[in-house]
Amino acid sequence: MDLFAPTSPANLLPCDGDSRYFETLLGQGEADDFYRRLHQEIDWQRDRVTLYGRDILTKRAVAWHGDGPCAYTYSHNTKIAQPWTPALVELKAKVEALSGDRFNCCLLNLYHSGEEGMAWHADDEKELHPNGAIASVSLGEARRFLFRHQQTKQKCEIELAHGSLLLMRPPTQDHWHHSLPPMRRVKGARINLTFRSHATEKR
Repeated sequence: MDLFAPTSPANLLPCDGDSRYFETLLGQGEADDFYRRLHQEIDWQRDRVTLYGRDILTKRAVAWHGDGPCAYTYSHNTKIAQPWTPALVELKAKVEALSGDRFNCCLLNLYHSGEEGMAWHADDEKELHPNGAIASVSLGEARRFLFRHQQTKQKCEIELAHGSLLLMRPPTQDHWHHSLPPMRRVKGARINLTFRSHATEKR
């Protein structure tokens, strides 16, 4: 698919990046089914992080899957990729068909309610291909998602719907941070999958 064709979603960012939002990667029934299957198939684990000298467990749960036992380090946590589950294989195929990209790993986050979120950050870890896209699939409760330019502090906001895809292309991660702010009025859970390209080959 040509993301820059006239029918492609508009770029959400005014400069220094390219991020496109596809509201209906999955229909309602498909999205419901994948949400249920991922709850069952994934071995969800909470991250252990050090905060102010204390070891704590995060509220959200995570998982890391990929083509092989590749390592991924973020927030001082190193994970070894688990094999793809059937639901992840199917979702990856749908994302690749729409985007035209190929992905070899996926980081999953399970937010149990709107009280759980993610602080400002960029997905720029050294293990990832610098020219790789990041495809973010949302399942469950709709949540606000914010971009903030690293120099100008300009912000952009979108609501990520159940069954949607947010495709972030270079150089988005070089110039923009993003976050998932808490929404205490949201009581239900959300699963987020970010398909990525791990730099398994030497550069």
